Amino acid sequence: MKLYQTYTSPFPTRVRLVLYAKGLDVEIIEPPGFHTSAESKGDYFTINPIGRVPALVLDDGRALPESEVICEYLEDAYPDPPVRPADPWARAQVRLISRLCDIYLVMAMVPLFNAAGRSRRHWDAERIAAALAEIETALGYIEVYIGTGGYAVGESLTTADGALLPQLVLAYEWAPRLFAAESPLGKHPKLAAYWRAIPADPIAARLLKETRDAITDEQARAQAAAARSAP
Repeated sequence: MKLYQTYTSPFPTRVRLVLYAKGLDVEIIEPPGFHTSAESKGDYFTINPIGRVPALVLDDGRALPESEVICEYLEDAYPDPPVRPADPWARAQVRLISRLCDIYLVMAMVPLFNAAGRSRRHWDAERIAAALAEIETALGYIEVYIGTGGYAVGESLTTADGALLPQLVLAYEWAPRLFAAESPLGKHPKLAAYWRAIPADPIAARLLKETRDAITDEQARAQAAAARSAP
């Protein structure tokens, strides 16, 4: 199998969690044309006509887009060890946290992603402040449902952790640092306890490092591009 993805995008992180947890040998490919790259996505559209990451290509050539769908497929095809709880209520909590991340937290981040790709002199301070406030609101929703056993749900790693971890890196570290804002870390006690506990899991720690390294590399590329285009 092949996984087309980037380490900067938060969505493939939950897929990598499943791959790492199940010990699946998958070739990871970073397609062109994403983030600060000026390249065309080109042939990637023949793999995923939606043009987003991730996409999983099976050994027989069939391709599957969308991170949640890929995770569900991998769990069904390779059920051991599971990353989806057996209990229906706990399984619903996994899906709920992933959905809260995707709909509320990611959407709150969008104005910040847009601003990060522009020169600071073009930043809209009011829109950035509103986005930061929306992030805190979204974190408050997740606070209601986050588990207290050191993981997003229950006492073991699930795809909810893969959805949440990269978003918390963005909310707690990237956004406050880039926009000189106060970090929301600590404003939601259960989430703060989760953030302290989750790095003890080796797969979670690996995902956190990959996300942080990717953000650092992407910022360096953006700064280099800005320097080249400066008059």
